[in-house]
Formats: sequence, structure tokens, C-alpha cells
Amino acid sequence: MNRETKVKPVMAALLLGIFMASLDNTIVATSMGSIIGDLGGMDKYVWVTSAYLVAEMAGMPIFGKLSDMYGRKKFFIFGILLFLIGSILCGTAQTMVQLCVFRAIQGIGGSALMPIAFTIIWDVVPSESRGKMSGLFGAVFGLSSIAGPLLGSFITDHIHWRWIFYINIPIGLLALGLIALFYNESKTHSRQIIDWAGAIFLVSFSVSLMFALELGGDTYSWSSWQIISLFILSVVCFVAFLIIEKYAKDPILPFDLFKERLYTTSVLTGMFYGGVFMVSTIYIPLYIQGVTGGSATNSGLLLLPMMVTSSVGAAMGGALANKFSYRSIMIVSSILLGIGAILLGTLEPSTPRWMLTIYMMIVGLGVGPSFSILGMSAIQKALPQQRGSASSTSSFLRALGMTLGITIFGVIQRNSFISGLPESFKQNVVGGNSRAILSPELRAKIPADILKQITDVLSNSLTTTFLWTLVPLALAFVFILLMSKEKLSDSQMFQDK
Repeated sequence: MNRETKVKPVMAALLLGIFMASLDNTIVATSMGSIIGDLGGMDKYVWVTSAYLVAEMAGMPIFGKLSDMYGRKKFFIFGILLFLIGSILCGTAQTMVQLCVFRAIQGIGGSALMPIAFTIIWDVVPSESRGKMSGLFGAVFGLSSIAGPLLGSFITDHIHWRWIFYINIPIGLLALGLIALFYNESKTHSRQIIDWAGAIFLVSFSVSLMFALELGGDTYSWSSWQIISLFILSVVCFVAFLIIEKYAKDPILPFDLFKERLYTTSVLTGMFYGGVFMVSTIYIPLYIQGVTGGSATNSGLLLLPMMVTSSVGAAMGGALANKFSYRSIMIVSSILLGIGAILLGTLEPSTPRWMLTIYMMIVGLGVGPSFSILGMSAIQKALPQQRGSASSTSSFLRALGMTLGITIFGVIQRNSFISGLPESFKQNVVGGNSRAILSPELRAKIPADILKQITDVLSNSLTTTFLWTLVPLALAFVFILLMSKEKLSDSQMFQDK
């Protein structure tokens, strides 16, 4: 640890950076109606989110590697600056094309913030305090991920949608000032050769896969030549990436990391958890709006219990990591999350709101520890010159899991909903009036008997989707059982390697 570094202000800067980057993953979704109303471009709806996610996912492993080579501080500062530039540009966008381009700039900046922040913890915080700090970081990540839709709807309703981007400016400037003034990084870094070929094929794989998942089943059918070509391209690029990494002198993704049992099981567990988490944050609000008739703001407010318990779970997981193995904590986490998924699968239109709240709190307690525990366990045995790569790969796979979860479970829910509708309803409900049941004003105009049939089908489709999350959760549980039995206090023996 560098004696000149002021740990508390540095930690504050990292927390602000994580909050800002993870908040932007979700805050835009609830504002898209207003954005399209101002800028038009309904056909480019999906690109606003895709541009950010593609850029963020593609940049994570690259910035992680660069931070190992040239230092954490300069790339964390670069990430903040680029994110702020992108935020300002997004707030001034006059067309949807401009907004998509500016969102990509934001995403590149965000890709440097999350993984590098978790890495800096291990560089500046003593081993006995890492659990507490990682728990706090995980709590902020969980809090911002769930708070995004709520904050986005509030700002859009009461101020203007452009301010969902402008609010990043004071947060980012404060983080920038704190990290620049108080983080005095060691000048000793591992001088390596940049694996440009590996980086190009990794970016190509990420971009082609993301676009295939985002556009498939919506803009283009899954069997269209466009989507099939994107999937083929992603496979070709991934295979080429693996071959290049195997022979590269200093690969973007060191395969040595995957020789460590704890690392491999941790990152794969995080990938499956990411998909389960996204289903909860997306489809619980949809259930509240579409089945019970709540407003968008109310559905966001109802996420607060899950937001609170996920933050509590993250903090508890970090605090317990010195006393219990990562494996033990994650076993309890997965059991709680499984119970929550099963309970969500039992929901009916007549289920009391307070009961749904309890179910959500259980889900939050279950998913929360993963935010802190899996980040720590992934870095546990990494050498100092590998920590950036280890953290960024972990973040990359979790983001990939979230994206796959949104797509796969979106197909499951949509198909279940459509197949359950009477033939006479399908053209109107699926063909353009499906948002009527999500609008209190339009919902009131639907005859009661027809509304009941539609909401019953919607309820069944959503509970079916919740139950399907038990599949990735079961896979995560297998990898948790395969985790070795280290705990955070064991990291002392690795920190001086």
C-alpha cells in the first residue's frame, strides 16, 4: 500500500464512479418514451441501450489489461472524463442517431470504471479491510442497478429526460477531483506488449453477439440472414480470439487465471447470477404495472425493498468474508435466491402487495452477496499484475450474463404470453396495443372481462419466466459447490506475490 494515498477519499471516489457507471445501465429505460417523443426514431429504440452495453462490455477486458500495464489511476481518470463527455453530449443530442453515438462514448468510459475500481481496493486497502470495502462497493452496485428505473422515471416526470445524463456531471467531477488528489499510485507496473489482435477480435465478438441478441426477434426474426450472420461472426471471432490468446506473449485474457479453481468458478457463477438478477429487476415492475395496474412510478417504488435488501446482503457478504469461505456464503446466497425465484413463480393476480414485497426482499438478500463476494473471490489469487485483467473479466462475464438473461428470458416471456392469448386477442394485443395494459388511462377503457383474461395470461407468462430462472441458478449452484474453500483472510499470503 502506498503511504501517501488517502484511503477514505479514494474509496469515496471509487464508490461514486461505480454508482455513476452502473446507474446508467438502467436509468435510461424508463425515459425512452419521452426521449422518442422529443427526438423521434422509434426504429432506433433498441440502439440507445445496445450502444452503451456493447461499448461497455467490449472495453472492460481491454481497460483491465491496460491498467495492469500502465497503472490504474490514469485509466480510471480517463474513464471518468470520457463518461462525462459522453453524458454531456447525450444531454444535448438532437437526433436518435446522435444519442446512440454519444451513448457508445459513455459506454467506453463506463467500461474503465467498474473493473478498475474493484482492483484499486486490493491495491490500497489492507487485507483485513477488503471484505468491508468490497461489501460496500457491492451494495452501491446493487443499489444503483435497481434505483436506475426509479430515478429515471422521477427525473423524466418532474424535470426533463436530458437531466438523467446531466446528473452525472457533479458526481463525476467530485470523483475525478478525489481520485486525482488523493490516490498516489506506485510507479511500478508490468511492462508488457499490447495484444492488439486479441483486443480486435474480442471487441468484434462482443459487438456481433450483442447486436444479434438485441436485434433478434424484434428488428429481425431469429431465422433472418442478418441475425444468423451476426451469430456466425461472433463464433468465428471468439474462436479466433481463443487461438490468438493461446499464443500471444501478453494476452488480453491470461489463460493462467482459469487454471485457478476459485477464479473460474467465481466468474462463471457471476455470469449466471447476472441473468437471474436482470429478470427480477425487469419483470417485477412489469408484473406490477401489467397485472395489478400500478403506475410506472409505483412499480419503481416497489423495487425499493429489493434494493435495500440487496444492498444489505452485499454489505453482509463482504463483512462475513473474513470469517467464512466464499463458498459457504454463496451457498446460502443461492438457496435464498432460489427460494425467492420459486415464490415469485407462485404469484397470482390476487396475491397481496405485501406478500410480493416479502418475496422481493428474499430475492434481494439472495442476490446481494454476489455483488461483493464474487468480485473478491475472482481477484483472490491473482498476482498484482493480473488483478486488472481478473476484475475486468469477471465484470465482462457478469455483463454478458445480464445481456443473455434479458434476451433469453425475454423470448420465454413473450412466447408464453402470446401462446396463452385467445386467437381473437392476438392481433390487437401483440400487434401494437400491448402497451395499453401498462397505461392506467388506456387500461381503464378495456372491458373488465377482456382485461381479466389478458392480465391472467400476462401473470402466467411472468411467473413461468421467474420459474425458468431456476435453470441458470442451478448451474450457478453447481459452480458454487465446485469453489475451493478459501476465505478473504487467506488473501494475505497472496498480496506480496
